Amino acid sequence: MTTTTPPVNGQVIGLAHYASRAVLETVLARTGTTFNQSVALRVVSEQDGTAERARLVARLSAALKIEESAARRTVDEMTALGLLAEPTADHVSLTEHGAELFERIRTAGNAIASRLYAGIPAEDLATAGRVLTLVTERADAELAGA
Repeated sequence: MTTTTPPVNGQVIGLAHYASRAVLETVLARTGTTFNQSVALRVVSEQDGTAERARLVARLSAALKIEESAARRTVDEMTALGLLAEPTADHVSLTEHGAELFERIRTAGNAIASRLYAGIPAEDLATAGRVLTLVTERADAELAGA
């Protein structure tokens, strides 16, 4: 019996996303970190360790497709856990603990990605990246018009 490669569609994309996320979730579970918190750590880290609270909430809401209130709760949880500090009323910054945790998650995530994408030709990855970026842009436009 020959298996044919299915065409790219939402189901194929979703299955790949959930499978790879499940692998990452095993790392997050060992650290006691939620997926939303890991995304927030990355966002703040990308901004040199300090972010405007409102902008962080907006980025979480947009990237994770969650309500703004859920994004605010995530930031509040992280402050309570000592992962983020509040140097001013409208900014948050990574604590030493938050930066160390992010580095552990980032390192483990990179190792996972390396294993999952091993052996896939660079041109195939580039094509997939272009297609998925376009699909994301179109879905975001649909959501904005809804």
